[in-house]
Amino acid sequence: MIDIKNLTVLLDQIAEEKGLKKERVMEAIEQAIAAAYKKEYGQRGQAIKAKLNTKTGNVEFWQEKLVVAKDMIYSDEELEQMKEAREKGEPRQEPSEEKEKIRFNPERHIMLADAKKEKAGVDVGDELEFKLEPKEDYGRIAAQTAKQVVLQKIREAERETVLAEFRSKEGELISGLVQRVEPRMVFFDLGKTVGILPREEQVPGEFYRPGQRLKLYVMRVEDSPKGPTIFISRAHPKLVTKLFELEVPEIGVGSVEIKAIAREPGSRSKVAVDSHADGVDPVGSMVGQRGTRVSAVINELGGEKIDIIEWADDPDDFISHALSPAKVLQVELQDKNRAKAVVAEDQLSLAIGREGQNVRLAAKLTGWKIDVRTPEGKGIGADLPAQAGEKKPEEEESEEIEKESGR
Repeated sequence: MIDIKNLTVLLDQIAEEKGLKKERVMEAIEQAIAAAYKKEYGQRGQAIKAKLNTKTGNVEFWQEKLVVAKDMIYSDEELEQMKEAREKGEPRQEPSEEKEKIRFNPERHIMLADAKKEKAGVDVGDELEFKLEPKEDYGRIAAQTAKQVVLQKIREAERETVLAEFRSKEGELISGLVQRVEPRMVFFDLGKTVGILPREEQVPGEFYRPGQRLKLYVMRVEDSPKGPTIFISRAHPKLVTKLFELEVPEIGVGSVEIKAIAREPGSRSKVAVDSHADGVDPVGSMVGQRGTRVSAVINELGGEKIDIIEWADDPDDFISHALSPAKVLQVELQDKNRAKAVVAEDQLSLAIGREGQNVRLAAKLTGWKIDVRTPEGKGIGADLPAQAGEKKPEEEESEEIEKESGR
C-alpha cells in the first residue's frame, strides 16, 4: 500500500515545478510501478499495466494480450526458413501480405479461439486484460527501474507540453532573452525552451548581446530527438505587423486593418492600412498622438524607418500612396502588371529613394512593376536596377515568395 498523503504532496510539487497536469504525473508513476512489477515478478515480453487508487493507496495490476488470428502470425515452417536464411547471411525477405506478420508470444498474444473462451464477443485486434496478483516487496533493481521510468516519462510529458504550447504560438510574437551568440545563429531563452534565430532571419546590422530582451516572431516549431526546436525571426515582415497589433488597439477591435506590408529588415518598411469604421483615420491610428505608437515600434526594430500609407482599392491611388513621401502627378496602368508613375523633376529622387529603395518597396507593397518618370521622360524603368548591382523589384518579389515557400 502506498502512502497517499505523501504521494499527493509529491504529485503537487512535481506538477507545479514541471508545469504539468497532475493526471500526467500520476500516469508516469503508474507506468513506473508497472515497470518495477515486471522487472521483479514479470516475464519477458509481457505488457503489464498498473492502476493506483488515490483514495486507498492500493495498486491493481493486470496483463494485456493482443487477440490475433492464425494468418497474422508466422508458422513454425516460416520461422525455420527465416532462421536458415539469417544463418546463411541472406537478406530478409519482406512478406507479400499487406500487413507484416508477427512472432507469436504467449505473454503478449492470445489466439482468437482462446480469447473467446475468456470473453464473449471479442474480435481480432482487441486487447484482453488478465488480473495479476498485487505485490508490495520490490528489490533495488526494480526500484531503480521505476525511478528511471518516472524521469523518462516526465521528460516526455514536458517535451510534449512545450511542443504543444509553442505550436499554438506559430505566427505570433513572443519575448526572449539572448542566451548565446554564435557566428551562424543566436540562441534565445524562451522560458521553457530555447529558440534559434538563424543568420538569414537576423536583421542586417543588428547586434545581439547576452541578456538582451527582444521581441521575436515564431516562424515554425519542429520536433527533434533532442526536443522541440523553435525557429524564430527578427527579419520577417509579420514581425512589424505583430508589433503594431501590440501598440494599436484599433487593430485588435477590427476598426483598422494592416492590408499589406513590404520590408527591408533594418532599413525601411512600408505598411498599408485601411479603416473599417467611420471617422477612424487609419494612418493617424497607427502613428498615434505625437507619433508615440509608431515610435515604439521603430525603437523595438532598432531605428528601422516605417512609412505608413493608406490602402486604396484603386490601383492608381494605391501606387500613388505607395510612392510616398513623393508626390505623384499621374499613374498609368499598363499591360503585364506594369505601371508608370509620373512625378515632378524635384520629386524624382524622392520617389526612387536611396539606391532605389522607395520604388522597390512600393513595387513589393502593391504587386505592380513601377516605372517612375518625369514628364520629360527622365527616371527609372521597372526592369532596370536602381543602381549597379541592385536587384530588380520583381527579382526581390520572386525571392521573397521562394523564401516564404521554403518556410
